[in-house]
Amino acid sequence: MRRVKTAVLTAPFLLLVLTVAAAVACVSALDVPALPVTVGGVLFEVPPAAIRTKLQCHAGQHERIDLAFSWPELSPAPNDCRLPDNRPIDEENATAALAEAENNRLFVTIVSLAGVLPPLERLRTIYSRYVAAQAVAGPDGLAVLPFRGATPYDGEDLVYAANNPEQFLSRCTRAAGAVPGTCINERALDGAQISIRFPRDWLSDWRNVAAGFDRLVAQLHPDRR
Repeated sequence: MRRVKTAVLTAPFLLLVLTVAAAVACVSALDVPALPVTVGGVLFEVPPAAIRTKLQCHAGQHERIDLAFSWPELSPAPNDCRLPDNRPIDEENATAALAEAENNRLFVTIVSLAGVLPPLERLRTIYSRYVAAQAVAGPDGLAVLPFRGATPYDGEDLVYAANNPEQFLSRCTRAAGAVPGTCINERALDGAQISIRFPRDWLSDWRNVAAGFDRLVAQLHPDRR
């Protein structure tokens, strides 16, 4: 009888211990130092919790690395299969979960340029071959230059700061039915390229978005001079 009673009392205690241990593990994961990662000869400091692929979760040389960050916190995005109200994702709410993740996250890929032209050079020498003749006005000083149909970029637009494309330049898909448009902002950093994917809806606040991208790049590649 005593053994049964002990087991009954012990089970809740073990559950409490496991819960506390899991919480400590989560906090510890947030405190893990950034990994020194080299892509295209450029050194980055990458938080392990932001890495989207386990095979990439190591220090040293990489051909590419894929990351996800919460917006606007710029902290590693949570990688659990739950909605913001803590409901697990299932077949019924998977679409809502995907939309929620897309609207609150930045997906970042760092690759070696490896002979590929930097974004501004592509604007002048490659994209210019495929765009329409004239741009139309976008929100808050942006210009929107559609790509022509039957080109490699059919269905996309170039969106840039009209007075200074170096300030902001993105290639964006257009919304198609229930699929929202997305944009990619590409930045060359010596021998590496950083591509940041974000929802097209954010273009209405592009100045704050661009400033956030600047902070994220500085976070990944701190100036140690």
